[in-house]
Amino acid sequence: MTSVLIATGQSLQRVGLRMLLESQPDLSVVGEAAHGPEAIRLSALLRPDVVLLEGRATDTDTAETVRRIAHTPDGHAPHVLLLTTADDTYPYGALRAGAAGHLPEDATADELVAAVRVVAAGDVVVSPGLTRALIDAVRDQRAIESTAPGNRLGTLTGRERDVLTAVASGDSNAEIADRLSIAPTTVKSHVSNILTKIGARGRVQAVVFAYESGLVRPTQHVLHA
Repeated sequence: MTSVLIATGQSLQRVGLRMLLESQPDLSVVGEAAHGPEAIRLSALLRPDVVLLEGRATDTDTAETVRRIAHTPDGHAPHVLLLTTADDTYPYGALRAGAAGHLPEDATADELVAAVRVVAAGDVVVSPGLTRALIDAVRDQRAIESTAPGNRLGTLTGRERDVLTAVASGDSNAEIADRLSIAPTTVKSHVSNILTKIGARGRVQAVVFAYESGLVRPTQHVLHA
């Protein structure tokens, strides 16, 4: 059973999300939060598998909320799934802070349920909005703060670069295994080694790194929803 904490400032939205998620046999809602600080507190207390967090373009605290939820002293960090406004190119900072992906608020019920399951499994929700956010950030050089990404890229083996490129395209472990003709367990091992070497917590941060380091170029993007 996957446990979910709902964190949104709209009470009616919380009710609707709870009804939707609890209608699924494999999902349970363990709590609700109305704002970031409450989401941080309840996440630490309830230890959910997934935090469904409302993010706003005008909310400068979103990235910090994500960082505090996704990086915990005891090592139990839930996967954060952002619900964003229609202008979904902004959450780059929150993604870098540790979010596992994002969906626009007008996503369908089926898309939202599927996304919760995807991030709970340790994969990422890679929407067209995330693709644009990464491309825009790289083109504008907003996220390139030092030469560290390039230096860390040099620590990866050729096969690890192949795997990271596939991760950046939104492929699952099974799809990467099929693409590279290797076992899924080998892919999982490569992904784990990559995350350790580049200092990333999860796959979204690995995608960000792939763009920042130049391994994946904006003109090469193949991310999909």
